Amino acid sequence: MTKTLLVGPFNRVEGDLEIRLEVADGRVTAAYANSPMFRGFERMMIGKGPEDALTITPRICGICSISQSAAAALALADLAGAEMAPEGARVAALLHGVENLLDHLTHFYLFFMPDFARSGYAGRAWHERVQARFLAGQGSGTRAAVAARAELFHVVGLLGGKWPHTLAIQTGGVTRAPSVRDKARIGAWLAGFRRFLEREVFGAPLEAFDTLADVAGLERWSTGDAGLFLEAAQDTGLAGLGRGPGRYMSFGAYPVPEGRLFRRGMWQDGAVGPVDETAIVEDLSHAWMLGEAAHPSAGETRPDAAMRADAYSWCKAPRLGGETVEVGALARQIVDGHPLAVALAGEGGVRARVAGRLLEIARTQIALEGLLAGIAPEKPFMTDVALPRDGSGVGLVEAARGSLGHWLSVAGGRISSYQIVAPTTWNFSPRDGGGVPGPVEAALVGAEVLEGEDTPLAVQHVVRSFDPCMVCTVH
Repeated sequence: MTKTLLVGPFNRVEGDLEIRLEVADGRVTAAYANSPMFRGFERMMIGKGPEDALTITPRICGICSISQSAAAALALADLAGAEMAPEGARVAALLHGVENLLDHLTHFYLFFMPDFARSGYAGRAWHERVQARFLAGQGSGTRAAVAARAELFHVVGLLGGKWPHTLAIQTGGVTRAPSVRDKARIGAWLAGFRRFLEREVFGAPLEAFDTLADVAGLERWSTGDAGLFLEAAQDTGLAGLGRGPGRYMSFGAYPVPEGRLFRRGMWQDGAVGPVDETAIVEDLSHAWMLGEAAHPSAGETRPDAAMRADAYSWCKAPRLGGETVEVGALARQIVDGHPLAVALAGEGGVRARVAGRLLEIARTQIALEGLLAGIAPEKPFMTDVALPRDGSGVGLVEAARGSLGHWLSVAGGRISSYQIVAPTTWNFSPRDGGGVPGPVEAALVGAEVLEGEDTPLAVQHVVRSFDPCMVCTVH
């Protein structure tokens, strides 16, 4: 006998999410992800001046606003056929990297691990230790993470003036040229954050985690909160839970003059190929949207006020070459070719996603230290850019949760079209015209639902492993 279960909201900070589950014999047989709140930022942009995108789009989200800012700046630069000043690009990458790094930290300590402190796991060998570290508002690990997060955000305060919604990243560079003294202060904050990571998160040097090359090595890791997660994951079978589509995409993270610090590509069947951005299509078959399936550069955002019965979400269904893809930290590290991430690609479930996020924490910290060392305070951090009155541009970046794209068109000096495809739009899309479920919908099939559970623990683990941000999804 099949029963229906409506689960939600899931998110602890960033917006709403409802998932309708069909359950039979204690397992999920089908899932339908609903982004229930329409916001309409894309429509707000129509008729605005192009540079207004730098002010408006970061306000889509209070968690990943620098990601939106960076995408908007790159789209405007593409419109103008220009590039950021090299040192400005480095500082922009530093700002963006700090935000993504701290987003991962927030997810691990405040969003994902507290589920293991629930009473449903009472009696497990690790349960009391998890409660001591991650119980909401009380865990010693959570308190340490919040304090470390606040310290590192001083970097954004120094370079960006505020967070969220900084206006520091502009089309031609950044508004604050750091001095030698500023570099020293940033270096001290980064050093303090490294000490926190090595003491609390990994219990060992970052480079030791970065050099893990296979799943067996990961399973031997036993120190720090990473080791506690791996112990709980092994005991609860998270390696085999919530497998994604097995296709991983990254637009490439942190553009600097030498290239992107984490490379761009599409991984499938053991090989990395190019991302054909022209093959992106947003399907509207099951979204409360009017219009036809289209590439974002030709897409529209026209909400269906009647909310037709064959749709169930405000989220569109982006597809790459007609197929679903997974985006996020694991995807970035797989595409970048890290051996541990590539080994985890075959596993592709909850444990793999969280381990990929931990790996990216270590690698991003190391990358930011190198990026800071290469900044030359004596060089210019901004270049003049003249925006044309007509044309189009695209800005592709990597937010913490995955691939983010901004597509804009300008006519007569005003924005005539602005389309955004956010990471959670990729991962939490509804079904497309062929009935193919989005990545999280497919990953939930087979998840266990115990008798009496109204918010099943297994379902929570799968959903939170993708780290949804619904306010970005329905921008």
